[in-house]
Amino acid sequence: MPQNLLLRQIKNVGDLIKAGLCQLAPCSCLLCAIPNRQTICPDCVQQFFSAPTDRCVRCAIPLGNADQYCGQCLKTPPAFSRTIVACDYRAPLDELILALKFRHQLAVAPALAQQLALATAASTAIPELLMPVPLSRARLVQRGFNQSLEIARPLARLIRRPLVAQLLHRVRDTTAQTLLHPDERRENILHAFSPDEATKDRIRGRHIGVVDDVITTGATLNEIAACLKRHGAVRVTNLVFARTPPH
Repeated sequence: MPQNLLLRQIKNVGDLIKAGLCQLAPCSCLLCAIPNRQTICPDCVQQFFSAPTDRCVRCAIPLGNADQYCGQCLKTPPAFSRTIVACDYRAPLDELILALKFRHQLAVAPALAQQLALATAASTAIPELLMPVPLSRARLVQRGFNQSLEIARPLARLIRRPLVAQLLHRVRDTTAQTLLHPDERRENILHAFSPDEATKDRIRGRHIGVVDDVITTGATLNEIAACLKRHGAVRVTNLVFARTPPH
C-alpha cells in the first residue's frame, strides 16, 4: 500500500474512533484541557507531534545530528533492529501515559495508537505482525489490564497488521523495572519470556513488532527481542509511544 494512502487511512480511522468515543462522553483535550471532541486537540497534535526529531535508528534516543546510531548501540547492539516512537516522555506528554496506566483512562489508548501509527507509517519496513509486551499474571490482576495491549489493539487496526496478544508469555514474575537501577534491569528481566508451542510457528521467519507505552533503558524490549530471535524471528521492531530522554 502506498505510504501516503496509509497515512490518510490512519488519520481517517483514528478520527472515527475518537469521534465514537466522544459521542458516548464529551471530552476535553488531555494536554491543554480545552473542551474538544478529540482526546488530543489538533493544536496540541501540531505542537507536540509534528516536529521531526533525529533519533538513533535502534533505540530512538534523540540525537544532535543525523547519525543513524547512538554510541551505545554501536558499542553494544541490542537484539532489536529498530525502535519507532511518537514522542519523548516529558511533560505534558507523560500525562497521557499516566492517565492510561495509573488512572485507568482506557479511552486514551486509541489516541496514543493513532500518533504511533502515523510514526510507524513513515517507516520503510512495517512489521508483519504485532504483539504487546506481556504482563505477569500478578501484575495483570493488580492493574486489571495490560496498557501495551490497549495500545496495540487500535494500532493493529490502523496499520492493518494482525495482532497476536499472547505471542510470548512472561514465565516468571520480576521486580518492576522502574524500581531498579539501570544496571540491574537487564539481569532482572533475563529469561522472563517464552512462547507456547502453539505460537512458535507464528514467530519463525517473521518481522515482529513489539508494542509498548514507554522505552527507558530498553532492557525489557531487548530481552523480548532476544527471545523472539532465539525462536526464529528474522527482525524485531519496537513500536513505542514515548521515549524517555537521557538524563
